Amino acid sequence: MVVDWAAFTPWSALSGGVLIGAAAGWLALSHGRVAGISGMVAGLLGRRADWRARLAFLLGLTAAPALWWLAAGELPVVKIEAGGMRLLAAGLLVGLGAGLGSGCTSGHGVCGLARMSSRSLAATAAFMFAGFVAVAVFRHWGA
Repeated sequence: MVVDWAAFTPWSALSGGVLIGAAAGWLALSHGRVAGISGMVAGLLGRRADWRARLAFLLGLTAAPALWWLAAGELPVVKIEAGGMRLLAAGLLVGLGAGLGSGCTSGHGVCGLARMSSRSLAATAAFMFAGFVAVAVFRHWGA
């Protein structure tokens, strides 16, 4: 593996992590909620009583690229090498996994680990391992 040091951006990664942590902490302190995206979407689709707060949270996530574009003047180039069917299958598998694991990567990995939840540690280890296996299979063995 070769690291592309010209594309290495520790300050933007650090600031992004701080913003994610601050948003998750604010949501937990102000609303007593975990910032898990799958739970937010599920509650929004289920029209729960707090649907307005969920919608505002999700709109904030989707507004972030527009704010970046306004600040930076350009959007980063994203290259997705997978085809449409593979992306659809991946999305369905992520949704299934979030349902089976009682939460998603953001809920367990960001919020659960910060709360020192052993269940979130197990879930995060499981989806990280599954991700490593998926990369090995699809990228290195050409499946």
